[in-house]
Amino acid sequence: MKLNVYLAGEIHTDWRETVIAACEGLDIEWSGPVTDHGASDDCGVEIFGAEQDKFWHDRKGASLNAIRIRTGIERCDVLVVCFGEKYKQWNAAFDAGYAAALGKPIIVLQPPEHDHALKEVDAAANAVARTPEQVARALRYVTTAKL
Repeated sequence: MKLNVYLAGEIHTDWRETVIAACEGLDIEWSGPVTDHGASDDCGVEIFGAEQDKFWHDRKGASLNAIRIRTGIERCDVLVVCFGEKYKQWNAAFDAGYAAALGKPIIVLQPPEHDHALKEVDAAANAVARTPEQVARALRYVTTAKL
């Protein structure tokens, strides 16, 4: 089975690379947000002009990034969303909610200490993983029907 998998969530660790490497040989097309934090933050003002107010600076970037994010989530077969330990990823929760509203299957990757805070996200998900390797094993099972 071929899958288009969108990798949403935190951008400060190498979890994406770990999942992709562990899924080598599977028929998976990968997509995700811009993971260059500076480019993601500054794309709007870099393309459309500077803003004095940080709110509008961020708004321009978020609006431009939303084109990529929404399109990727709409086109994906499965959303994998990672909630990291260091930052509050409100955007990741929004991505999961958008995917849930579209009826997309969701795999959440989170540490146990986030269980309570993410209980609603987890309830909407098809699976909750603790490690990138578990995500890869789940995707391998889904695509090959083998453990």
